[in-house]
Amino acid sequence: MITRRSLMAGAACGMAAGCTVYDPKFIKYDGPRVDTIQVLKSKRKMQLFHGSTVLRTYDIELGFGPEGHKTIEGDGRTPEGAYLINRKNPNSRFHLSIGISYPNINDVRKARSMGKSPGGEIFIHGTPKLYVSDKDWTWGCIAVTDAEMEEIYAMIDVGTQINIYP
Repeated sequence: MITRRSLMAGAACGMAAGCTVYDPKFIKYDGPRVDTIQVLKSKRKMQLFHGSTVLRTYDIELGFGPEGHKTIEGDGRTPEGAYLINRKNPNSRFHLSIGISYPNINDVRKARSMGKSPGGEIFIHGTPKLYVSDKDWTWGCIAVTDAEMEEIYAMIDVGTQINIYP
């Protein structure tokens, strides 16, 4: 027997399912697991690896002061070294973003020895809609197109190793 309560619950579930909004920026990836990201700053390239196999290569833009390792907040440099992906932000003002674990303990020590902050909030992220340039422009992040960021976001898990080279 159908009770009023079960009818109301069914209607609520149906309405909720009918109101679900599909967001095309979240795509599905069924390929090999990405276990390492390699960033080659001087070549403006980022590669996603499964073992020794390159799965994808992307052109990137860097911080507005791209030469050298990020030392202090505001220097416009993109860090160099070994880090981890430590978070994913589906609500980024740069479409989607994936956090990099900068600063590490050595980065903090170096900046503090100069009486400065190392900064933080370094991400791989998309590009603002109104931004058109072929030059490095971020505050130290790694930027790709929004479409590429959707693919990268789907492929990368928190805990993935990222190695950033000069």
